[in-house]
Amino acid sequence: MEKDEITILHTIGGDDTNMAAAELARFLALNGYNLTVVGIPKTVDNDVEPISQTLGAWTAAEQGAIFFENIANENTTSSRQLLIHEVMGRNCGWLTAATAFEYRKRLDKKAFLPDVLLSRDKWDIDAIYIPEMNLDIKQEMERLYKLMDEKDCVNIFLSEGAGVETIVAEMESKGEAVRRDAFGHVRLDELNPGAWFAQKFSKMLNAEKTLVQKSGYFARSAAPNDRDLDLIMRTADKAVEAGLNGESGVVGLDEDENNKLRVINFSRIKGGKPFNIKQDWFRQMLQEIGQVR
Repeated sequence: MEKDEITILHTIGGDDTNMAAAELARFLALNGYNLTVVGIPKTVDNDVEPISQTLGAWTAAEQGAIFFENIANENTTSSRQLLIHEVMGRNCGWLTAATAFEYRKRLDKKAFLPDVLLSRDKWDIDAIYIPEMNLDIKQEMERLYKLMDEKDCVNIFLSEGAGVETIVAEMESKGEAVRRDAFGHVRLDELNPGAWFAQKFSKMLNAEKTLVQKSGYFARSAAPNDRDLDLIMRTADKAVEAGLNGESGVVGLDEDENNKLRVINFSRIKGGKPFNIKQDWFRQMLQEIGQVR
């Protein structure tokens, strides 16, 4: 970097990326090299504190909804069908909740034909499981079993981080190795929470056919929608301005400053921000699907 006379570094990613960049800047400063580091928060998990909305998250929710819209038609191919839609989100359930919300909004625009099994209830979501919520499996099984008997299918939206602690504890009790990545995170692709839940729920619901579908790569690789594109352009402009002014930090919508787009000091950036499950739109959605009364 010194040889190429680089004085400004823009990092694009989540909390791990931006915190690593901040460490690099501090290390270089201790060694007499001044580097301006400006982070751009791009993660579909939307879990960077204190940033209210990270780049790409709105698009991922919209695309995840489209993904399941096509998958949901599978519930007419078999009796007692269990569909599990596994959504990205290691520690934060925002994307799962937002995807479910977008999906149900799209259902409102569809015309259904109940006489040929194309009914709203078969396409609707029956359960949403995210890391921030406690899961009473016995209670949920009783509720979902009744739904399976009534409509011959159950649709679950599952955050990939939901139930991870339970799964890890079960694996370790059996002496099985739990692999982690360079940041110390459990490797979710190998842990496979969707398969774990599918095994448990299939048996309890007497499902005759079970499908686990993951929308992660489909959703996160999509071109940004208009809402995201606007935020991306405003963020990029602010990041360039900060770099030229020698101001280090992460450019984002600061929750503590009424969601103002500004340069946030690296010391305030933290990962794993939990989704607020007390928000009205989320509580209402749970009530509408019968998960919370």
